[in-house]
Amino acid sequence: MAQPNLFSWNTILSAYSKSGNLSEMNSVFHHMPFHDGVSWNLLISGHASHGSVNDAVKVYNLMLKDGLGNLSRITFSTMLIMSSSRRCVDLGRQIHGHILKFGFGSYVFVGSPLVDMYAKLGLIYDAKRGFDELPERNIVMYNTMITGLLRRGLVEESRRLFRGMKDKDSISWTTMITGLMQNGLEREAIDLFREMRLEGLAMDQFTFGSVLTACGGLLALEEGKQIHAYIIRNDHKDNVFVGSALVDMYCKCKSIKYAESVFRTMARKNVVSWTAMLVGYGHNGCSEEAVKIFCNMQRNGIEPDDFTLGSVISSCANLASLEEGTQFHGRSLVTGLISFITVSNALVTFYGKCGNIEDSHRLFNEMNVRDEVSWTALVSGYAKFGKANETIDLFEKMLSHGLKPDEVTFIGVLSACSRAGLVEKGRHYFEIMVKEYGIRPIHDHYTCMIDILSRAGRLEEAKSFINKMPFPPDAIGWATLLSSCRIHGNVEIGKWAAESLLELDPYNPASYVLLSSIYASKGKWDHVSQLRRTMREKGVRKDPGCSWIKYKSRVHIFSADDWSSPYSDQIYAELEKLNRKMIKEGYVPDMSSVLHDVELSEKIKMLNHHSEKLAIAFGLLFIPPGLPIRVVKNLRVCSDCHNATKYISKITQREILVRDAVRFHLFKNGECSCGDFW
Repeated sequence: MAQPNLFSWNTILSAYSKSGNLSEMNSVFHHMPFHDGVSWNLLISGHASHGSVNDAVKVYNLMLKDGLGNLSRITFSTMLIMSSSRRCVDLGRQIHGHILKFGFGSYVFVGSPLVDMYAKLGLIYDAKRGFDELPERNIVMYNTMITGLLRRGLVEESRRLFRGMKDKDSISWTTMITGLMQNGLEREAIDLFREMRLEGLAMDQFTFGSVLTACGGLLALEEGKQIHAYIIRNDHKDNVFVGSALVDMYCKCKSIKYAESVFRTMARKNVVSWTAMLVGYGHNGCSEEAVKIFCNMQRNGIEPDDFTLGSVISSCANLASLEEGTQFHGRSLVTGLISFITVSNALVTFYGKCGNIEDSHRLFNEMNVRDEVSWTALVSGYAKFGKANETIDLFEKMLSHGLKPDEVTFIGVLSACSRAGLVEKGRHYFEIMVKEYGIRPIHDHYTCMIDILSRAGRLEEAKSFINKMPFPPDAIGWATLLSSCRIHGNVEIGKWAAESLLELDPYNPASYVLLSSIYASKGKWDHVSQLRRTMREKGVRKDPGCSWIKYKSRVHIFSADDWSSPYSDQIYAELEKLNRKMIKEGYVPDMSSVLHDVELSEKIKMLNHHSEKLAIAFGLLFIPPGLPIRVVKNLRVCSDCHNATKYISKITQREILVRDAVRFHLFKNGECSCGDFW
């Protein structure tokens, strides 16, 4: 450059400032024969965007020394944006002072980032004061202020400001819809969306994303379908963000087929789209499909993030699929995603749900950072295993670390107390949950207390507790009481519980089955027959018990007296052989588990062919010695199968892990981890 002028110097300076080449930027600035406000602003901007706060502040101070004439709206806007992004509260206040001191307080270009800075730093009242002091305000400032108010949960103030605006743009409406949704006012968000449509304003992916999230939160399927139709009419269906929001909405509304349809027709999918479908499958009880779609995502070249990997591990936990889950654990180690607490928490939960409580605890100990979810996952894992003392010790340690338990944590602690017969401990934790932590009990907490009292044989106390509840028990609560009445043979309270359950849910088979069991134990077969007739007349069907075991990546499912397996001859032969050995060891069949008035020999045959016994026999035949046999059952394990499995573990010297509808049972050397209390 023969004779560079100031414009030329500033052009070169701008290039280095924007590219982040700070050494060249500084060199050019120092070689310039003179500087103007533009030069100083470019230098500040370079350091603010790519360097350190300290360097930007040093340049700003040098600029002030060079002359106040260099200051401009751009200078203060840059300094305010930097203070906001780097969360420098004190610096932001100092810049605000300079703005007022040097007469820039009335500029909208300065006022907007000033309000935005205070709002983003959580200083909402400072933001409001700055907003109110401005003589002139534009739509951008109103939108900024509304965003800040909604972030702080000041919904009423944001409403007043929004309604008081003379002019509103699409961003104003979208900001308000998003904020209402984030503050739990989903219905109002949907109503405001309708109002926005009537105004004829353009909508973008953020508008649709927020209102669809509101529909999902309310399970408002019809409104969601209407918005979907509007999206198609206005040609937004190919937007990947909108498509992902539609998938999420349909999944939350339990309409998995609609979600699949949207997902299949999406022109482009990103990790958010795949994750929305995966999480939707998991939340709708389709855990196998969740694992499959994760594999499809990988085949399509989409790399999972921590949330995706954590979600698929959670699905493996729901399936108790140790094989797939451990593979995803390995992937988390290779990719480094295990460092994310989302993934670590999912793994702690996964191993707990698969009965590997030692691995769950080991992973927990290896975590660098633990939150409430981490502790709750481990507490729940120990509770599911019936290890009450360990559960309570962990809970007390969690409290000593200053972490606040939530509703789920207390469900784990209370269920552990119920499974160990710790009545007074259970009362204590229920009381502190309400009084010390201000948690309002839900049905699950009340069900745990009903279980604690009734399982321990305190059926009258359980009845009194129920009568004092602020609302009646749900179906699970009544079934829990009825189950304990069966164990303790209390016909009177059992009948009351059954009638209450039938009133709540006339087609729930549990009331008929459990009451039948109580009558059968008392030899009242005419009452049993009457209940069965009523079930037939009403078309009520008992959920068939089934057990499954995984071998060589295939799940083998068994029901009672099942001959569908190609290995049935071997399985039944193994059972006969085991039965003879068990009887020699002192095993006596528990006839209370048979609810049929038949001959003794027929009762014994029915007991011998329960689904979990078939699955265990299959495991003994095919699972190599030295490996535990893992069986999952959809119902609670009966007393005879529980007793028989203890004998089998002793005779065969095998570890047998049974996960039933209530808890884990680890059978080893003739004993069960539950201590025969389940």
